[in-house]
Amino acid sequence: MSRNPTKLRVYHDAHGLVLAVFRYGETFPASQRFVIRQQLYRAALSIVCNVVEGCARRTVGEYRHFVSIALGSAREAAYLIDLAGELSYLPPAAVQDCRLRCRTVVGSLQNLARALENLD
Repeated sequence: MSRNPTKLRVYHDAHGLVLAVFRYGETFPASQRFVIRQQLYRAALSIVCNVVEGCARRTVGEYRHFVSIALGSAREAAYLIDLAGELSYLPPAAVQDCRLRCRTVVGSLQNLARALENLD
């Protein structure tokens, strides 16, 4: 298993989610730019940053820990995307795109977590 994050599918999936979230975040109303939007940005960034940090850790256990944190951040981002959609801060097409991206990231993280468990 590669410790180079750019060789992992989950890295590219998560990076794509970050780009989409930042692009769509521009549609938020001004009153929410420093509340839900910022939290969504942080959650999405946390996913890819934890994958990168996990890859740099010395032990498989540490790597798994950071993948677990990334999975929590992905679930948080999914909730915030749904909330933004319900509040009409994101257009329906953006919500759909981000939901699909989140599901893909969650699946990729779960696959990575399983692969790391098998290394014990």
